[in-house]
Amino acid sequence: MKILVTNDDGVTADGILCLARFLCKEHEITVVAPETEQSAVGHAITIRFPLWLRKLDIKEPFEIYSVSGTPADCVKIGIDVVLGKKPDLVISGINRGNNLGTDVIYSGTVSGALEGAIAGVPSIAVSSCDYKNPIYETAAKFILQFLKEFDIHSIPRFSALNINVPSIPYEKLKGWKLTKQSNRMYDDYFEKRIDPSGNDYYWMLGNIIENDPDPKADYKVLKDNYVSVTPISLFMTDEKYLQKLEERYSENKIIR
Repeated sequence: MKILVTNDDGVTADGILCLARFLCKEHEITVVAPETEQSAVGHAITIRFPLWLRKLDIKEPFEIYSVSGTPADCVKIGIDVVLGKKPDLVISGINRGNNLGTDVIYSGTVSGALEGAIAGVPSIAVSSCDYKNPIYETAAKFILQFLKEFDIHSIPRFSALNINVPSIPYEKLKGWKLTKQSNRMYDDYFEKRIDPSGNDYYWMLGNIIENDPDPKADYKVLKDNYVSVTPISLFMTDEKYLQKLEERYSENKIIR
């Protein structure tokens, strides 16, 4: 397959290079990724500034391009300019740290995959679930094997797979399970600090809240050494709430 690879940790990050090196053993790989880290940029795109695209002179068995933009920018320009056509697959990652629950909203990694979904290309986001000690080789080996058994053409237009891999040796993985995006979130707070000039500044911190009762919650399977595979969609309509509103406000209301 022809696979476009991007990320949000930067074009020379260990995760993306590890993934590309494993994938290129069996697939045709092109890396198009941000020139600098773009973590937590969400689905931002660059519309008020030009984008610089540069082919890197790095000795690898695949081409590498850096883009002065976001992961979503990289997928757009990767398809339209670098490749000139749609690839068979877009993979965003391997992210350093997990993308679970509400992380999905903020994640540049996930947004890279969803941009592929917008373009009509089967897309996957993949993360190694330990920010301090990610074992990228485990995630890369898993993805290479996963592509042999999973029908990527079953992924609907405007949807993608969000895959989180435990950061453990590959042989300790028990397999993978289909999961749902959990309600895992952060209880944010701001720590006040003082800079050398005596001015106040604030650093955002937070405590993780994991209280989702659903056994299919994404974070739960990771604790049992399974890979979490969650189908996600661009569309965010709350169907249950919409139905309740339609029942309550059955007639069109004109506010005067």
